[in-house]
Amino acid sequence: MTKRQFRCLACTAVVMVSGLGAAAPSSGATMRAVHPGESIQAAVDAAKPGDTIFVAPGTYRESVLVTTSGLTLRGAGPATVIRPAAAGTRAANACAQIGSGICVRGTDSKPVKNVAVRSLTLSGFAKNGLWATRTDRLSVRKVTAEKNGTWGLAQERSTRGVFRENTARSNGDAGIFLANTIDREGGATDIGGAVVAGNRLSDNRIGITVRRVRNLSVLRNEITANCAGIFVVGDESKPAAGAMTIARNVVSKNNKHCPATARLPFLQGSGIVLTGSEATVVRHNRVTDNVGTSPLSGGIVLFQSFVGAANTDNVIENNRVTGNGKADLANATGGATNKFSGNRCKTSVPAGMC
Repeated sequence: MTKRQFRCLACTAVVMVSGLGAAAPSSGATMRAVHPGESIQAAVDAAKPGDTIFVAPGTYRESVLVTTSGLTLRGAGPATVIRPAAAGTRAANACAQIGSGICVRGTDSKPVKNVAVRSLTLSGFAKNGLWATRTDRLSVRKVTAEKNGTWGLAQERSTRGVFRENTARSNGDAGIFLANTIDREGGATDIGGAVVAGNRLSDNRIGITVRRVRNLSVLRNEITANCAGIFVVGDESKPAAGAMTIARNVVSKNNKHCPATARLPFLQGSGIVLTGSEATVVRHNRVTDNVGTSPLSGGIVLFQSFVGAANTDNVIENNRVTGNGKADLANATGGATNKFSGNRCKTSVPAGMC
C-alpha cells in the first residue's frame, strides 16, 4: 500500500468511527486536522456537512460554536482539552459570550442535525461544558466535562439526543441536563427517544437532571458522590413530565450537601427522585447508601413538585434499594396510582412497600 493510499484509508476510518449521531459523509467529505496553536473555530467555520474536524492532543483556549449540520468534532481522548480563553480576551462568538465550551445551536425553523462530539475534555467554563439548543440527533460520546459553573453536558429544545460513555464531574449543577426549555415555563416536550447511557457522574450537584421532558431512556449510568443521583422534574403544566425509562443504573453514596435554592430544599443523600412525573418506569436499578436529612433524602423517592404536582402512574419495580437514609422507598405524595413491586429493600414510607 502506498503512503497516499494509507492516508486516504486513515481519513476514511476517522469518519466511519465517529459513530452514532453523525451524518453520513457526502462524497466530498473532508477530515480537517487542528493542532495546538490553531483555531478549532476556524476549522468548524470552514467545514461542510459530513466533514470531521479532528482536534489533536493539546490545550485549546477558546469556545466553539457549531451551527452546521452533519459535523463531527473529534478529539484524541482526554489529552484534547478545551478551556476558556485567557482572561481579558474578547469573546469571539456567541458561545464564548455565554461562558460555555462547545455550543451546538440551531433555530426553531432549522434545527442543527446529526452533529457528533467525541473524545475530548471541556473544563473550567463559567457556564456549561457543552450546551445545545434546537438540535436533532446530537451525539455526545466519551467527552469529559469537569469543573464547569452550571451544567457539564446540556441540551434544551432538542430531540433524539444521545449521550453515551461520558464523564461529568465537579460541575456546579447537573452533570447531564436535558430540558424542554430553560427560559420559560411550559408543558413537557417529547424528545423523541433520547438516550443517556453508560455515563459516569460524580461530585456534581445532581448527576442527571431531566426537566419537563418525555420519551427518553436513562440506562446503565454510574452515579456517585453527588448531592442527588437522578432527578426527574415536572410541574402542573400539561403534558406532564414522564413517559420515560430509568433502568440498570448504579446510584450510590450521593451524600454531598448542597444548599437550598428558590425551588428546592437543600439536597443530600438522594438516589432517584421523581417530582410531578407520570408513567415513568424505574426498574432494575441498584440504589444504595444514599444518606441525608433533606426532605428529598432516600433511595427512590416520589415527592411532590415545587408547585405541588403529584406523581401518578409510575412503576417502581425490581430494584435493589438498600442502606439508604430515611427510607429505601418513599411515596411521599401518597399517590395510589404509583405501583411498587418486586423491590429488594428494608424500609419504606409508607410502610409495607418492601
